[in-house]
Amino acid sequence: MEKIQVCIIGSGNLGTALGKILAENAAALSDVEERVNMFVYDELFDGIRLGDFINSHHINEKYLPQIQLPDNLVACTDLVETAKYADIIVFVMPKQFIEDFCKTLLGKIKPNAMAISVIKGFVLNEGDDNGGEVGSGSGIQLISQTIMKYLKIPCAVLMGVNLASELTLNRYCEATLGCRDMKHSKLLKDLFSTPNFRVIVIDDADAVEVCGYLKHLIAFASGILDGLQTNENTKSACLRFALIEMLRFIDVFYPGCKLSTLFESCGIADVLTVCAGSRNRRLGEAFAKSDRSIEQLETSLMGGEQVMGPLTGKAIYLMLQQKGLQERFPLFTIIHKICKREVKPEELLHCIATMPNIIYHPTQIFPL
Repeated sequence: MEKIQVCIIGSGNLGTALGKILAENAAALSDVEERVNMFVYDELFDGIRLGDFINSHHINEKYLPQIQLPDNLVACTDLVETAKYADIIVFVMPKQFIEDFCKTLLGKIKPNAMAISVIKGFVLNEGDDNGGEVGSGSGIQLISQTIMKYLKIPCAVLMGVNLASELTLNRYCEATLGCRDMKHSKLLKDLFSTPNFRVIVIDDADAVEVCGYLKHLIAFASGILDGLQTNENTKSACLRFALIEMLRFIDVFYPGCKLSTLFESCGIADVLTVCAGSRNRRLGEAFAKSDRSIEQLETSLMGGEQVMGPLTGKAIYLMLQQKGLQERFPLFTIIHKICKREVKPEELLHCIATMPNIIYHPTQIFPL
């Protein structure tokens, strides 16, 4: 019987950390090919090609120099060569490259392969009046949907409470693997799990991924409140209302998702983590304390890298606007307006204090 081949597309901090886990587990699983290819951008680091250095020293000196990589994790600088024989293709890369990478791989991978996305974010479809391919789709296309659209293969999603630095230090971390087809759930769990990395597989891929981008907006709002030096009760109230709107948003735009997914690692736990400490929280705090724009702060504080919170707010606002639902999502709406400097950050406090009561209906999640 032919063994299952695994590859990983991406060699940054998280890509390298997951590559190490996949390679170690592949060597231990009898039905998986021991070699795991890892796509590495062909670049020079200290005068040496990074891929060559990884293969000769088994260390990713640029992105994760503190850990030794297994010998069976092989760096490849050719994208097609990395993935053409793989049965499982794990994407861990900046979201802005996903469409070009998928176009390059189209028709050059196994037709029965499957993908796993560990990419945070989404594809923004501004002015898409025809709707996208997910839910109502206008405004946001999920990364997993983008992969399926271009490669014509199924795509699962891995999200949760974990950081590359903590994975490499072998500290306890968690993740939720959302699948659209559970027939390979045991294999996928075995590939990613370690004694200190708990992976739970569920059949709710859309909800897992939606949680993965909504959390950034909530973390940004938490940062705004820190910048305004509010008390803990105010931040708790904001978090409560944000979770309510998160549930409502999923119910409206991604019907069929499960409420129970919010209680997995990808849900409330991940929201709490990013609200306590993340780039989105830091950006929100700096934004509330200054009169500079989001773009100016991203340049000065984040090295020009775009932070997901404000971008998520913009995409969500587009979706709400096209359905005329802004009043039903007052918190999400006001956060976007704050980002655009249309209203002052203090308006977030007013929004929290005047938030309408929510009535729970047993047959529906927070109905409109």
